[in-house]
Amino acid sequence: MDGTVLVADDDRTIRTVLTQALTRAGCRVHATASLTTLMRWVEEGKGDLVISDVMMPDGNGLQQLPKIAELRPGLPVIVISAQNTIMTAVQAAEADAYDYLPKPFDLPDLMKRAQKALEQKRKHQVSPPKPVEIEPREQKSDLPLVGRTQSMQALYRLVARVMNADLPVLILGESGTGKSLIARAIHDFSDRRTLPFVVAQASDLQGSEGAASLITRAKGGSLVFDEVGDYDDETQAKIVRLLDALPDPAPRIMATTQVDLAALMEADKFRQDLYYRLGGVTLAVPPLRERVEDIPLLAEHFLGRSENEGLGLRHFSADAMSLVRAYAWPGNVRQLENTIRRLVVTSSEEEISRLEVEAVLGNQPAVEPLRPGGEGEKLSASIARHLRRYFDLHGGNLPAPGLYDRILKEMEAPLIEIALDATGGNQARCADLLGINRNTLRKKITDLDIQVTRRRKLT
Repeated sequence: MDGTVLVADDDRTIRTVLTQALTRAGCRVHATASLTTLMRWVEEGKGDLVISDVMMPDGNGLQQLPKIAELRPGLPVIVISAQNTIMTAVQAAEADAYDYLPKPFDLPDLMKRAQKALEQKRKHQVSPPKPVEIEPREQKSDLPLVGRTQSMQALYRLVARVMNADLPVLILGESGTGKSLIARAIHDFSDRRTLPFVVAQASDLQGSEGAASLITRAKGGSLVFDEVGDYDDETQAKIVRLLDALPDPAPRIMATTQVDLAALMEADKFRQDLYYRLGGVTLAVPPLRERVEDIPLLAEHFLGRSENEGLGLRHFSADAMSLVRAYAWPGNVRQLENTIRRLVVTSSEEEISRLEVEAVLGNQPAVEPLRPGGEGEKLSASIARHLRRYFDLHGGNLPAPGLYDRILKEMEAPLIEIALDATGGNQARCADLLGINRNTLRKKITDLDIQVTRRRKLT
């Protein structure tokens, strides 16, 4: 790897780690905790690549991207941020960042992206591009699209890439995962944000005027067919005719489904012509049980919302959060939100205890919803289906190198967390249960950043 890299981050540890890694790779590095210094270096013509944090003591890194593009056309900027929301990914894409990575980032992954950025030949414009004002948008309080897991970050990046593309979008996910929120985010962050956002149910397509009415209401904005996999053949035929006769300007077409339309199509339960009209880009929203690390972030979001609504300040004890993380959440994010709201209302103390969580979750089904494979489906088949969705998220591109280790890490963490919960946090019993050495277990707990809480466990 060859080139000069400018690193801007107010975290000394991150500056040190990046400086050492990039220097070992053969790069020259200038590191600073100040955006002012970074911009001076850029103006002086230094650097072949910029790696910058977003929130800095003297400004917002994203808001400097248009200025960097004006001063140094073609200079790639990799944005890193601890703000693990869809807003950062979208704003980074709007500001033409070369790439975006959430904190905590995977260092080998960042190094590979940095190498690709340095090697890529960028076309330099004859005249500097016109500066673009990046207007900060506030994330709506009803949009809990937060997450630092790789599956959610990949989804954010894909949303940022397709939000202004003139392609239909099919959003696949279980009930309660937030499919409608993804559709709304694509609309709200796109160039159509000032135009209508219309969600259509099967009943809206009944009658001779139903389809025409939807197009009139959408007015070139966005039209979403909700749970399209449940539509009967007659309604599907109406949508095909509607899509074949869209006026100009046509609305952006999106659809949501919690069933696999390809499987329905193979079973002759979904029209092939409609499937290909809706599936320009497929976004798969992962269920909550596949993004356990995001549960504390979501819980914090919902607790904050309740506090803003005047329901009081609450927080979970470590024991209580451990139980929340271990739960199956068949109703996904929606069930988590309703559960936390109930706990906020019923909890007598500021700290929500494990017993209170057990009392609420004990009255809810803890089984996962039936999947296409049925109750007897093997674990390997579930993993294979998840991996296929993971590859689909990349829209025909290959995932970043290092997939083997990342997937094993995703599998190991919930296995160890659930085993620790089952053994009451007793590491000796947990190691015996898993069939691994106790020292190996300790190392994995450290490497995977797993929180261990000791408690009595009934046998």
